[in-house]
Amino acid sequence: MSEMTKIVKTTANILFPFTMIFGLYVIVHGHLTPGGGFQGGAIVVSGCALLLVAYGSSWVFDHIKDKRLATFESLGAIGFITIAFLGLVFSAVFFGNFLTGSGTLFGTTPATGSTLSNFNTGGVLPLMNFAVGVKVIAGLFVIVLVMAHASSIKEWG
Repeated sequence: MSEMTKIVKTTANILFPFTMIFGLYVIVHGHLTPGGGFQGGAIVVSGCALLLVAYGSSWVFDHIKDKRLATFESLGAIGFITIAFLGLVFSAVFFGNFLTGSGTLFGTTPATGSTLSNFNTGGVLPLMNFAVGVKVIAGLFVIVLVMAHASSIKEWG
């Protein structure tokens, strides 16, 4: 895959930060709005694929290392499983919500009144969304990179 014109590169440079911000917004607010780790991760990867189309696969291969992507994918999986086991340890339920509610790790949630003053109204869901988002970003981007690499290889004679 070769580089594109200056217009495509400029458009990609303008759209890339907005795509990243929107993808991270979907990941962070997944417990309140439609979305979450997978959907936000797919949005982030679409921004990365935009750079792949604009600059070519060789430029992306020079700037993104596969070992780093493998590390991020592993960290996302380990983070997700760690949160699940912390729920088992602190609330006696696998994937238990140990951050809010009575008798939890960080105190109790008031039974009445507004929850606007509470810092973490989602409990462990934002943490799980973040872990899934990291794993999806790394995993899907590896898939996109492999497809870009396969399309850049010339057919054998």
